[in-house]
Amino acid sequence: MYEVVVAVNIGIFTILALSVNIITGYIGQPTLGHAAFFGIGAYTSAILTGKYGVPFLLSLPLSGLTAGFIGALLGLASLRVRDDFLAITTIGTNFVVVAIFQYVPFFGASLGLSVPSAYIFGMKITYLGYLFLVIFLIISIILFLRKLEKSWFGLAMGGIRNNEGAAESIGIDIKKFKVVAFILGTAIAGIAGCVYAHYMTFISSVDFAFVTSITILSMAMVGGSGTIRGPIMGAIVLGLAPEVFRFAMDYRMLIYGALLVFTMRFQPEGLLGERSFLWTNVNKLFKKTYSKKEIESGM
Repeated sequence: MYEVVVAVNIGIFTILALSVNIITGYIGQPTLGHAAFFGIGAYTSAILTGKYGVPFLLSLPLSGLTAGFIGALLGLASLRVRDDFLAITTIGTNFVVVAIFQYVPFFGASLGLSVPSAYIFGMKITYLGYLFLVIFLIISIILFLRKLEKSWFGLAMGGIRNNEGAAESIGIDIKKFKVVAFILGTAIAGIAGCVYAHYMTFISSVDFAFVTSITILSMAMVGGSGTIRGPIMGAIVLGLAPEVFRFAMDYRMLIYGALLVFTMRFQPEGLLGERSFLWTNVNKLFKKTYSKKEIESGM
């Protein structure tokens, strides 16, 4: 059971790392407040199911839509501010959202909210059920992102990330693509929040504080932003780290900060980024093995 609980937690943060990667990795926009949309999805589902009796299967997409709508507003703000100013704006968004959850009685204020158990077709979802649900969501997101990368939309986002001026000069609508990227990333975070709320059965504002935003961003950056494999690896590594180094829990943020600094200094592409040391050597190894097999089969 313990292994299943850890796996579900890692799975939820894998979804979050993939979602923030759409904004930071694919289109190159800094965001340091992603936990706000994680929380918006969680509170949306908690209120819909707990206060209004909405079924879980309906609250799941509605949580994503709600977070995506708020994300669109942040995307519009990104059209007016850039770089450090945008990063500060996203941090402010995180603090504002957490303050609303903390002080508004409708959201449970400082007492938090109890979340009803989730049911699918009349059957209560168990811990193992949540694991299968999270795996299904991760696979669905991976398939969506693979299709996105190969589409014109993915190519346009890559162009904006590399050089906004050049992208705009060839007719790419930068404003539209930025807003859509924020909508996609925040909507997926909202879906993760919905699953998290029902999995935990209790949520409070501290669950979605700035610390959580840094954790999510660390997973994407350490693993390798701009790829699919990177955030997954980052979520697994940093998700297992608290279990392995439980004796150093008080220094978690120090460790995450040190990892980020180390990654940005020595491996800016992350562990499995396109031009990272590890990924480059893995590719070379596979190419050598494949070439050797071809030669042997030819002989």
